[in-house]
Amino acid sequence: MFDFIGDVHGYGLKLEALLKKLGYQKVNGVYKHSERKAFFLGDYIDRGPEIPLTLQIVRSMVESGNALALMGNHEYNALAFENIFDGKPLRPHIPRNINQYQETLDQFAHDRSTYESHLKWFFDLPLFHQTEDFCAVHACWDTDQVSALEKYLNGVQLDYDTLVESSKSGSRLHEQIEVTLKGKEIDLPEDVFFRDKDNNKRTRVRIKWWKDPSNKTFKEIALPYYESIPNVLVPAYSDFGTIYGLEEKPVFFGHYWLKGQPVIQRENICCLDFSVAKEGHLAAYRFDGEQVLDTDKIIYI
Repeated sequence: MFDFIGDVHGYGLKLEALLKKLGYQKVNGVYKHSERKAFFLGDYIDRGPEIPLTLQIVRSMVESGNALALMGNHEYNALAFENIFDGKPLRPHIPRNINQYQETLDQFAHDRSTYESHLKWFFDLPLFHQTEDFCAVHACWDTDQVSALEKYLNGVQLDYDTLVESSKSGSRLHEQIEVTLKGKEIDLPEDVFFRDKDNNKRTRVRIKWWKDPSNKTFKEIALPYYESIPNVLVPAYSDFGTIYGLEEKPVFFGHYWLKGQPVIQRENICCLDFSVAKEGHLAAYRFDGEQVLDTDKIIYI
């Protein structure tokens, strides 16, 4: 009986409001429910005005046994930004990366020791989780990639050495982490691009990894949807990896900055990132083991 919660991105007050709406109560400084657990799907830092509060809520719930929490790409990026290998940060300190991370740095500017503790805790966050009833991941569940990660990591968590290896562009581990925490992408036709939510130029499209791309256009399989994505057929030779089928158990994830009223994407597919940091919703799904998901079980503010 889990309440899956999408990307919070530092909106701690909205997280408190959602937890209260879900029936959680604060006891000795920790939110808990008499019958349920929260399950956070990653991306706790960056963007929002209450990042320290968000981390305090999520971490205290996890450490007290009242929640589970996954690593998001923003926690991964923070670890790579802060860790050094061969005299250089694993994530380059270029303007784009600094800008994405600046809000977190600013809010912990006068309490660096607490943030250092959170950074160590980020290493404890698993990349994915599965049971007989469900799968949970930050961005994309590809069965082959997940299996490979389990073998390579001897579990589901990173350490310093695997963080270093995953930061090497072109390495197998880098590809697996990219897919798991950021989603699958395919190249647009030559000289074609679009602008994302942060006005970054994009020449690749993140895709709906649970859909068969045969005879579909880039616009049809894009996730999230942008009007400027070309409405031309995806080349037949594109490599999509494993497609998550209808017969699979439900999978819960975040990451994709969806818009509008929260809904499930398919009877076994539930994205819970509805752009709280872009004046959207903070959403949760109340899961009770059902294998056919229901939009009516999404709670949001």
